[in-house]
Amino acid sequence: MSTLYLAVKLLHILLAITAVGANITYGVWFARANAQPAFAPVALRGIKFIDDYIANPCYLLMLPTGILMVRLAGFSFGTHWISWAMGLWLLAIVLAYGGYSPSLRKQIAAVEAFGIGDPRTGALAVRANVFAGVLGVVVIAILVLMVFKPS
Repeated sequence: MSTLYLAVKLLHILLAITAVGANITYGVWFARANAQPAFAPVALRGIKFIDDYIANPCYLLMLPTGILMVRLAGFSFGTHWISWAMGLWLLAIVLAYGGYSPSLRKQIAAVEAFGIGDPRTGALAVRANVFAGVLGVVVIAILVLMVFKPS
């Protein structure tokens, strides 16, 4: 393996760790918001900030580093585990930007307007949590493909 390939692989893995690690903290933020309703707007805005400026950019940067690794290693984009992972990555990006982020934005607005205990806020929280759960499964599937490289 070339030094360039290993450097790109290291960057790719660091991006994945940062993105997934950031996402894992959301549960703690939500728990704090539910335990201390006055803290809810701060917690939700914190999640939105981390999502917009840390996790999502890391996920986006994983595409060019992944493509570069495929090229440097001489793999084919037709390799099943690579094509499946790239397809799942695309699905995750669509779900994140088309579903989770708008749901979180609406949830923040509802918490600020009606409070965390309001049924409208609760419905938006459920919607955001469904997107988060599906995204979690998709990301774990990508990780499994990257680690086990099934044929």
